[in-house]
Amino acid sequence: MKKDVDAPKESPKKEFDTTERVLDEIRDIYSDPDPDLETRLVRELIVHALKCRRDHLEVLDLKVLSRSMAEFRYASRVFKPYRDRRKVSIFGSARTPEDDPYYLMAVDFAKRLAEADFMVITGAAEGIMKAGNVGAGKDKSFGVNILLPFEQAANTIIGDDAKLITFKYFFVRKLFFLMEASAVALFPGGFGTHDEGFETLTLIQTGKAPPLPLLYMDLPGEDYWSSFDNFVREQLLRRKLISERDTKLYKICTSPQEGVDYIRHFYSTYHSMRFVRDRIVIRLEKYLSDDKLAELASEFSDLVKKGTIERAGPLHEEANEPELDDKPRLVFALNRQSPTRLYEMILAINELGAR
Repeated sequence: MKKDVDAPKESPKKEFDTTERVLDEIRDIYSDPDPDLETRLVRELIVHALKCRRDHLEVLDLKVLSRSMAEFRYASRVFKPYRDRRKVSIFGSARTPEDDPYYLMAVDFAKRLAEADFMVITGAAEGIMKAGNVGAGKDKSFGVNILLPFEQAANTIIGDDAKLITFKYFFVRKLFFLMEASAVALFPGGFGTHDEGFETLTLIQTGKAPPLPLLYMDLPGEDYWSSFDNFVREQLLRRKLISERDTKLYKICTSPQEGVDYIRHFYSTYHSMRFVRDRIVIRLEKYLSDDKLAELASEFSDLVKKGTIERAGPLHEEANEPELDDKPRLVFALNRQSPTRLYEMILAINELGAR
């Protein structure tokens, strides 16, 4: 079965072939007097679809909505069995030849990630993207390809794998690059690579994405990303268009092992976070002692809107994530004015856990 196909072109299942079956599904969804969260959300999707008809949206609008929803649903289904595995999105030029030192660096980096039990996500094309799939191997690779006006076939490593997804829309593809990733690594590339890098920076800086490692991979002695860093400091920072702490949102690495070590350290004590109304829940891999917790609360008191940082078990609102029940938690009312400061707190948690 050919896998390099548009996501929405999968064969429809027989049970959705008839109007009667569709109506039966809708009746079943709306018959539960006390629906769970999943059912309530499906109901909302149905209502939004009906509102599109009520609002008499133009055909182009309906095509974009329909296609993007189909792509999102299909990609979510592909990623779902692997949601318990941390993944690293790798970006870089499709034009990098296979004998280029950066190609070889990307192969080595992805291989070390796979050995550390990470999976990788690439754009599935040639160059750095292929290097990421080569290094990680097919079993630990995802490919998120894009349909372009000119030919961009998937590379031979991921091209016939079930974990290849081909998107029409960049915005849906970019969403999955970040939504499914625990880290992002950028190798030298063109406009697309810089687009992904700046978008990742923007989402972390504004709090629209959770804290995660963003790595810029430079060969020793090269200045591709160090010149980018100079631009950020000499233009953006000097003009006060960003703050000094914003420069901590990314790290320049000059060896594959340095990059892997940084990602592993980032998740050595910190595991994940979740907002529950006005509180933030930070899940940990290990307990912090009373002394370390007091040190953390003192250093980051500006992040606490009221009360203090407390230990807690799983909150009721986390019932849909039972696999995380055993994680120690820190809970507090968050002052949401500085997402970058929260990023600093994550770094501090890992340093405290390593002591």
